[in-house]
Parts: sequence; C-alpha cells; structure tokens
Amino acid sequence: MQYMLMIVEDESAYTGENGAAVMEATLAAHMKLAEEWHAQGVAFSGNRLKGADTATTIRYQNGGEGTLHDGPFAESHEELGGYYIIEATDLDEAVRWARKIPIPGNGAVEVRPVWQD
Repeated sequence: MQYMLMIVEDESAYTGENGAAVMEATLAAHMKLAEEWHAQGVAFSGNRLKGADTATTIRYQNGGEGTLHDGPFAESHEELGGYYIIEATDLDEAVRWARKIPIPGNGAVEVRPVWQD
C-alpha cells in the first residue's frame, strides 16, 4: 500500500546565521534516508517544495466561487515543506519510516494512506 509522508516544518529553522548549515545537514539526512530506502527495496518518490511565501491558495466558502490568496491556506508557523510517497506493507511500517525523516526545530510528519481503487 502507498502512504504519503507530508513534512510540515517551521521554515525559520533554515534562516539566520546558521540557516545554510541547517539546510545542508537536513538535505544530507534526507539523502541518507533515500539511500536506506533504496538499499531495503522500498519504492518511493518525493519532492521538496519551495517556501510558503511562493504559495497561492484558492479558498472556498459555502460552496461559492473560490477566492485567491497569497501564501499557504492555514495561518501557522509550520508549512508543508515536502513529501514522500512510499510503498509500505501497513501503517506501522509507514510510521517507522516517517520517524526517520529529519525535522530541524519544530514540525511534524503526517502519514496518510493514498486512495486506491
């Protein structure tokens, strides 16, 4: 079964005096995780997303016509930073892999099954 692992994090972890070093270390940890998945035969794909300041949201209310808004939908200090889609035997395995995703500072990884017919 496929699971989406959505990485929600505080983008401010990548700013400031040591922001570039944090980014470099985090990307290296993601590459290490990808190597581990490859070595264990786990099918996966994923992408890093540009910052929340590049987001555009179409918000709907009461089934009406959508209105455009700059930025992410939710007002939060954490934004969707990227995702993986992995093949896992069950939720427990997907959660074990999700726990290995590097999150500097505050954040979360939402694990959700992909809809399959």
